[in-house]
Amino acid sequence: MPDRDDERPISYRDTGVDIDEGARAVDAIRAAVRSTYRSEVIGDIGGFGGLFSAAAFKDMDDPVMVSGTDGVGTKLKLAQLLGKHDTVGIDLVAMCANDILVSGAEPLFFLDYVAIGKVESEKVAAIVGGIAEGCRQAGCALVGGEMAEHPGVMAEDDYDLSGFCVGVVDRPKMIDGSTIEPGDVVLGLAASGVHSNGFSLIRRVLVDGHEDELSLPRLDLEGASLGEALLTPTRIYVKPVLDLVRAGTRVKGMAHITGGGVSENLNRCLPSGVDALLHTASWKRPRVFELLAEATHLTEDELLRTFNMGIGLCLVLAPKDAANAAAALREAGETVFEIGEIVAGSGVVRYA
Repeated sequence: MPDRDDERPISYRDTGVDIDEGARAVDAIRAAVRSTYRSEVIGDIGGFGGLFSAAAFKDMDDPVMVSGTDGVGTKLKLAQLLGKHDTVGIDLVAMCANDILVSGAEPLFFLDYVAIGKVESEKVAAIVGGIAEGCRQAGCALVGGEMAEHPGVMAEDDYDLSGFCVGVVDRPKMIDGSTIEPGDVVLGLAASGVHSNGFSLIRRVLVDGHEDELSLPRLDLEGASLGEALLTPTRIYVKPVLDLVRAGTRVKGMAHITGGGVSENLNRCLPSGVDALLHTASWKRPRVFELLAEATHLTEDELLRTFNMGIGLCLVLAPKDAANAAAALREAGETVFEIGEIVAGSGVVRYA
C-alpha cells in the first residue's frame, strides 16, 4: 500500500461514487417501477432479487420460458447530446419484448442495468421512467435492476443501458415458422422511425458536424426536428399482436426487424424450402429514411440490410387469414401493409 502524508479519511464519495445520490435516485424511480407491477409480482423495489409468481402457468399444457436481452446501442449518444433521456428506456424494453414476442410469448417481467458515469437522480428518474413506460406498453413488470456508478471509467454525463426480458408461451401455441409454405402472405407493421439500429452510421452522416441543427424544425420532417425524428422510440407491438393470436388467428411466423434490416431478419423465420418475395413499393417509408438514403448513397439492397426502412415487425399468415388479421391490427392502431408473399426457394428474402 502506498504511504499517504495526509491522514484524513477517504470516503467513497471522494472517489466519485455518491451513495446518498444513489439512494435519492432509487426514491425517484420508486413510483415508476411500481406502476408496471402485475398481479404476479411479489414484494417491492429494493429486494436482492425480483420475485414473480408462476401460478399463471398452471393452465398451460407445456409452459415454455422465453428470454431476451439487448441494449439501445449508440442511439444513447444522441440522447446524451440532446439532453433527452426519457425515451431511450422505451427503446430498451422494445428491443427485448418485441424479440420474445415473435415466438408468441407474453412478456412477463423485465430487469434493467444502468451503467452511468455520475449518478444524478433526475437523469436516472428520466431514464428509468422511460423503461417503466416501455414495460407498461409491453404489459410486463419491471421487477428489478442495477444502477452502477463508474467514475474514472465513464465520463460523468455518459451512460449505457441493457435489459433482460422473460416471457412464457404454451408450447402447442408457440410460433416458429415451421408451417410457412408457398402462397402465404407477409404483412408488415409500420415502424415508428429508425428504432434502435444503425445509429453508428446515422450519427456519422446526419449528426456529426450538424449538432447545432438537430433541434430546428424541418419542413421535410413535417415540422419535427431531426433530433425528434431520430429519438422517436421503438414501437412496441406486443399487445395488439398477442390479442390477435389469442383471438384465434394462426400466425405462422414473425420477425422483429432490427439490425440487418428486413433482409437479415425475416429470413430467420423461414423454413429452408421457401423465400419471402417482397415488393418494396408496397409500403410507405418515413421521410427520415429518404434523408438517410441521400446522405449515405447506399444502394437499395444495402439500405434494406442496414435499416428497417419503415417496417418494424413482419407476420406470415395463410391467405385466408391475412385480410382479417390486417383489419384487426389496424383496428388496434397499427399501420399495416401487405408487403409480399412466400414462394419456393432456399430460405432468403428477395425483392421485386
